[in-house]
Amino acid sequence: MDKFTKVTGVAVPLMRQNVDTDLIIRIERLVDNVGREGLGPYCFEQIRFKPDGSEDPDCIFNQQPYRGAPIILSRENFGCGSSREGAVWALKGMGIKAVIAPYFGDIFNNNCFQNGILPVALPIGEVEQLADEMKASPGNARITVDLENCQVISPTGRAIPFQVDARRQHALLNGLDDIAQTMTAKDRIEAWQARDRTERPWVWL
Repeated sequence: MDKFTKVTGVAVPLMRQNVDTDLIIRIERLVDNVGREGLGPYCFEQIRFKPDGSEDPDCIFNQQPYRGAPIILSRENFGCGSSREGAVWALKGMGIKAVIAPYFGDIFNNNCFQNGILPVALPIGEVEQLADEMKASPGNARITVDLENCQVISPTGRAIPFQVDARRQHALLNGLDDIAQTMTAKDRIEAWQARDRTERPWVWL
């Protein structure tokens, strides 16, 4: 998994409540055998494209300077709905590094940390102000999300602190998902297994 330390870039203000995983990626795309690396072009396809397959110019993802933005701003409950991990794979495939919203769907939130995307929870007032600052200076505004210092730097230079679980912060800074974190204790696990095989051999039959 890629390490996440800091990202600076345009933030697309997708100011909707309850952006669910079905909107992020349709379930059909997860059985199309495109693989997790191939989901990016289908991310948010229900709002990015018209029924004839052409881009919808009214969709903010298709407008400059938001096309290709690495950060999403959104309202409450981003990533709600089904537990599909493909939603995070699709966001990653579209180039998203961080999502800033008041709160997230629980499973989506966990899936982000397992795939190198940082979900940042900020009060709705802060998110709205960030969105306003982005819109006030299109083409010039940038947001920085700094995981090492746990702060978001707004386009006008405001430092907004956020909280993240220390274990998850360490894992993301070092590019470790749950399996990789477990493997950092491989020597201790193998030592325990060897000792337990001696003390309780019947358990290992």
